Amino acid sequence: MAAATPSSELSHTIGATEPPLLTETIGANLARTVSDHGEREALVVRHQGIRWTYTQLWDEVDAVARALVARGFEAGDRIGIWAPNCAEWVLVQFATARVGVILVNINPSYRTHEVQYALEQSGCKGLFSAVEFKTSDYATMVKEVRDDLPDLEQVVFIGTEEWTSFLADGEQVTSDQVSVIETTLTPDDAINIQYTSGTTGYPKGATLSHANILNNGFFVGEACDYTAEDRVCVPVPFYHCFGMVMGTLGCSTHGATNVVPNDGFDPALTLQTVADEQCTSLYGVPTMFIAQLAEADFASHDLSSLRTGIMAGSSCPIEVMNQCVDKMNMAEVTIAYGMTETSPVSTQTATDDPLDKRVGTVGRVQPHVEIKVVDPETGETVARNEPGEFCTKGYSVMIGYWNDPERTAEAIDGDGWMHTGDLAVMDDEGYVNIVGRIKDMIIRGGENVYPREVEEFLYSHPDIRDVQVIGVPDKKYGEEVMAWVQVEPGKTVDAAGIKEFCSGKIAHYKIPRYVEVIDEFPMTVTGKIQKYQLVERAVEQLGLADQITETA
Repeated sequence: MAAATPSSELSHTIGATEPPLLTETIGANLARTVSDHGEREALVVRHQGIRWTYTQLWDEVDAVARALVARGFEAGDRIGIWAPNCAEWVLVQFATARVGVILVNINPSYRTHEVQYALEQSGCKGLFSAVEFKTSDYATMVKEVRDDLPDLEQVVFIGTEEWTSFLADGEQVTSDQVSVIETTLTPDDAINIQYTSGTTGYPKGATLSHANILNNGFFVGEACDYTAEDRVCVPVPFYHCFGMVMGTLGCSTHGATNVVPNDGFDPALTLQTVADEQCTSLYGVPTMFIAQLAEADFASHDLSSLRTGIMAGSSCPIEVMNQCVDKMNMAEVTIAYGMTETSPVSTQTATDDPLDKRVGTVGRVQPHVEIKVVDPETGETVARNEPGEFCTKGYSVMIGYWNDPERTAEAIDGDGWMHTGDLAVMDDEGYVNIVGRIKDMIIRGGENVYPREVEEFLYSHPDIRDVQVIGVPDKKYGEEVMAWVQVEPGKTVDAAGIKEFCSGKIAHYKIPRYVEVIDEFPMTVTGKIQKYQLVERAVEQLGLADQITETA
């Protein structure tokens, strides 16, 4: 029998216990920030021409909170919000938290079937909705599904007379009445439901508390060394944890300024916003940073105010991180890793980490969080530098999936560990690298191929702008490696050239057999690549249906 690995050499670490966890509700924390930083800018929403100090933000939030009470909403009721980034989104987020109403975030790209499911499954009593956004006619879609939602008593369309009337109703309620309600709330109360996309079945409603998201926003901001002097550019969507937790709450817990460039992501507007507003921090998923770096007039934007930022949401290519440091002045840029079910961040790099760790890993464990890497088959903690499933435990783990105890039990084990489904490696110093999803791992002829490793190598090809590696069916090997690539303007690549580039540099079984050029990757609104769509397209485009076996 092999000797047991000493605990100090196992992939298991526990975060710092200082500073202590915040033990207040979101409303109480905002009130404290208003008291400390009332005259500082809290929220700048460029496309709406809004610029509020913390005192002004509090007054606007109070008006919405009073209106919620006037309309009969009570603690524990659910209200949906279906809209792109706007000032009203932030007001509703804080106001619902102040009166204990659970805010249900609805993906702006949802259509009728999906929005109906989210509203029905969560039992929403009310809905705040945009009238339209891009190609989405929200007003028409709400009308189509409303009769099938008996629990949905009230719908308020943002930016219309309905919103004005809603606020007017709040004049019947005093601020003191809202304050009384706040005294009945606790940090452990559910305050937010976010629907996560599943690969099969319906989305699951991750239910999060004040303590979950307030503390995560605070500690993410701490890792970026935020103070009230910081101005954070937030082009990521509010419906997702990146926007509403790491953005809005990351700012409000530090008295920093939340700067919103537009209702949806636009690379040129984001760069212009950073320059005009003298932002010190910039958020984005890798595809957003890639798009900004590719802007034709990129060099004309003054990004000298930038100091830090966060790249998260999906695997962060090392080369892109290096460009953010070199070309965007983000010397203290950090990578954050997590998932909606963990509020979201579990690990993050520090602003003073060595550059190779800041661009090549997702950092170390966050304060008050415990992490480990386990063998997916046995559940045993693996040795350092060995791949396994990333698991996390602590204050940040969700309450559970809304009204879904079965799937909650599948995700969170009896000891409170959240099983992420991500494949990770922890090094000797506790830094973590995410090497892929368990379900995305390619098994070619018995050899495990981690797509992230191949992608990182292909990013070094001078003609490749972006790349996604997938497994496609093959009768002989079970799966074969395929690369979908976006190329630099005026460049071309093919399978033969890629094989030559890889030869002698990576193992033969990792070299893509198939290479296809793609203009745009299919992705979610938060910028996550939908690899399953790439697999489906590859099977059809390459004629691989006859290669699918029962075990492939």
